[in-house]
Amino acid sequence: MKYFWLLAVLATLFLAPLVGQAQIDTTRGRYYQPRFRQVTVQRDVEFAQATTFLGRTQTLYMDVYQPAGDTVRRRPLIVLAHEGGFLTGTRDDAIMTALCTRLAKLGYVTASIDYRLYFFPFDTVGIGRAAVRATQDMRAAIRFFRHDAATTRKYRVHPQYIFVGGSSAGGFMSLLTAYMDKPAEVPAYLGLADLGGLEGTGGHPRYSSRPRGVVNMCGALADLRWLQPGDIPVCNIHGTRDGLIPYGKGHVGNPLPAQRVYGGGAISARATAVGVPNVLRRLRGAGHVPYSVEPVYLDTVFTTARDFLRPLLGAGAPGPLLAAALKPQPLAVALLAPRRIRLIPPPPPESKPVQLVGLPPVIAPDSSQVRPLDSDEVQSARPPESGAPAPEPAPRIAPTLTDRPR
Repeated sequence: MKYFWLLAVLATLFLAPLVGQAQIDTTRGRYYQPRFRQVTVQRDVEFAQATTFLGRTQTLYMDVYQPAGDTVRRRPLIVLAHEGGFLTGTRDDAIMTALCTRLAKLGYVTASIDYRLYFFPFDTVGIGRAAVRATQDMRAAIRFFRHDAATTRKYRVHPQYIFVGGSSAGGFMSLLTAYMDKPAEVPAYLGLADLGGLEGTGGHPRYSSRPRGVVNMCGALADLRWLQPGDIPVCNIHGTRDGLIPYGKGHVGNPLPAQRVYGGGAISARATAVGVPNVLRRLRGAGHVPYSVEPVYLDTVFTTARDFLRPLLGAGAPGPLLAAALKPQPLAVALLAPRRIRLIPPPPPESKPVQLVGLPPVIAPDSSQVRPLDSDEVQSARPPESGAPAPEPAPRIAPTLTDRPR
């Protein structure tokens, strides 16, 4: 009997951590509603050292955002990268700061990272090599957190739930991190071997740099064939009148030798064609990175990313989970009641005057919140879980500005 109890104790000690890591706890509105009022920010966290295009060593830093007072042992992580055309930008810009803070209040750990900037010559080859270097830096950040999860657990990140995202140039590198995963996919003229391969030399080489999902904000891919069946889910947020990075297919790099690329609309169509779960949020009539000048667009980016990420936090393969979350649900439709005015003859002199009364109009619910997966515009929508509080209503002004006709 004593051996039985000994085996039971050993089983508890070894299996309990594995059970705890099986999936993320999303009950009570966590990761959907702001559960935390304060966020702590640890700035200037060194995560890698890399070689610049001039051959010098650059130390790369990140700012890590965590929900203050959180006691959960394993949290999902989102690694974000700023915009700037691989020439400018900082990890503490207003967009990255706002997104990292708002997502951390939901319960995520978020990180806004440095990556190597500048390139020469100013041509298609130069900017292509800069994109590869930046992608290596994002992969180094993912490996940094997986190493931490396996050793000191300082940031309490769940290694199976690491996501990436970025704006403009940051969107490019997050897409490359997700889908350019074979050396043969890199054009030979970029000299991948000289750059250090797909992973680069940023440290922690024994750890995987594969994310669980990607949020692309106004970025693009140079080759849709990189997106293959079985790849991770993607969320595309893109302005339909983006004059810098095309919403569909087009060219970038003018007046340099132009490079054909495919923006959020084309990526979503390709993902649907090969069976990769995806969300497309069209910002109708909007140009490049409109959320940098109009706060309501930033609200749209946040809620779209939140609704995309939440279904991916469950156990099992992310594809079926997201597909189930995006399955169209029947919506109740409230018919507008016709206004009727009943004509009443003049009252007798002794009686009180009677006012004309019309039936109040009934406002129909906004049916644009849920769309089928293969439609032109899809916004992730997920019904609240059992026991979870009802989701917060979206700002009423958002659909007006993001979906206005051309």
